[in-house]
Formats: sequence, C-alpha cells, structure tokens
Amino acid sequence: MTVSFILIENPHPQVAQITLNRPERMNAMAFDVMVPLRQALEEISFDNDIRVVVLTGAGTSFCSGADLQDPGYLPIFDGLTMPGISRRAMKVMDDVILAIRDMHQPVIAAINGPAIGGGFCLSLAADIRIAAESAYFRPAGINNGLTAAELGLSYILPRAIGASRAFEIMLSGRDVDALEAERIGLISRSVAQEKLLPECYALAERIIGFSHLGVELTKQMLWAGLDAGSLTAHMNHEGHAQLFMRMTTQNFEEAIRARREKRKPEFKD
Repeated sequence: MTVSFILIENPHPQVAQITLNRPERMNAMAFDVMVPLRQALEEISFDNDIRVVVLTGAGTSFCSGADLQDPGYLPIFDGLTMPGISRRAMKVMDDVILAIRDMHQPVIAAINGPAIGGGFCLSLAADIRIAAESAYFRPAGINNGLTAAELGLSYILPRAIGASRAFEIMLSGRDVDALEAERIGLISRSVAQEKLLPECYALAERIIGFSHLGVELTKQMLWAGLDAGSLTAHMNHEGHAQLFMRMTTQNFEEAIRARREKRKPEFKD
C-alpha cells in the first residue's frame, strides 16, 4: 500500500520494507514524507507478524536531507510565528529518529545511494546499515553555514565510529564513501547495488530464525548500553533481561533439543 510518499511492502514473510518514495527529489525530508514515515514506523512496530524492517529509498538516493525546494506545511503550524514553526518542525523530525529506535523490530537501513544531512541521521537511527557501493554519507549542515549536529548525529556517530573520526567528519563536512564507511564501522558492509536488498533480506531471514522476544530484548539492550551510566549498571540490566528469558520461556531447552536432534530450533517464547 502507499501512504503519501511512503511505500510499504512485504517482500518476504515477516519482513516489512519501507521505501521513501520521492526519487525525483532524492527522497528529501519534506514534512509530507516524514509525518507518514513516522506513522508507518509506529504502526509496523506493533504488527507482531513483522519481525524485521528494511528501510530504503526509491531510485538512486537513500535520502538527501532537508527538502530545499518545498519543505511542506502541516496544520500543526497554524497560528505560529517562525520560531514556533521551527520548534514544531524539529519535533516532527526528532520523532522519526526516535520512532526507529523505539521499534520492537530490528531496522536494517538498505542505503542505496547518498545519505545527506538529515538522511545521514536517518541512516544512523537504524540498528544495522548495509550500503551499496555507490552510497556516501555527508553531514551537510556545516556546509550550509549551520551546525552538523542535528537529529542525534553528534550523539550516535561518535558511539558508532569513535570520537576522533566523528569530530573530523562532522567538522570538515566531507563525504564518506561506502568503502571508507565499511572500514571505519559506519556500516556493516558495502555490496554491489543489485545485491543490496537480497543481502538485507538474507540477514532478515537469519534474524527471524531466532526468538522473537530474544531479538527484541537484544535490540533494547544494545541501545540501552549506549546510554548506560556504568558497566555495572548495564550488566545488572542485561542480567535481568537474560533471567527473564531463561525463567519464563522454554527457549533454552528447545535449543538444546534441536542441537541434539540436528534440526533448527522452533522458539515459542
């Protein structure tokens, strides 16, 4: 089905693919794209038949960031002056990033082309990033006389690739191509364009083979680890999650049986 400029498909069982569907504008982040994107993310998050989400862009771009031609207008701007509109606009964008992080399912970004400015931030919100060889990443704000820090970029990027590299990339505003992105850990791997979606689907299929609850809790623990105040605090958090799974499901016993019987386990949670 099509929701405004967002295309939602089910290319494989238990996989939802969300495509930013405005290729003629390099899938720019106009409000009439971002609002339905957030709505789609929130709806799919509570679809318990969906185990993995793939996020990509139509055409040859992933997302070019802010729409410089027509940012769009929303009813929530009515009656506000420019400062108020700006604050509402930022909230709309922030909510998309947070919606990806809060999804119950792992989100794989299939980065099929340029990820610029807000598009760079959008890719970083995903749990896993796989990129086509033609993809590149650019923190555009600094090049436009603004700050490169937006939509969580200055929080997530140093944690993804290390502080020194993040400082250098964000302060220089330079492009990071797919080869470098793979080398520094910004993406999991780069592949030929025609192999991008098949690679994402294969990874999704592997994830789907594990416990539904186990995958969800692992995603939550990984994000919680980025915010943890100390190793001790986070280990305690992890321990409770592991005990919850061990004591309230038969997954561990099923894994042992399946290993003995030389078959794939069927986790019932």
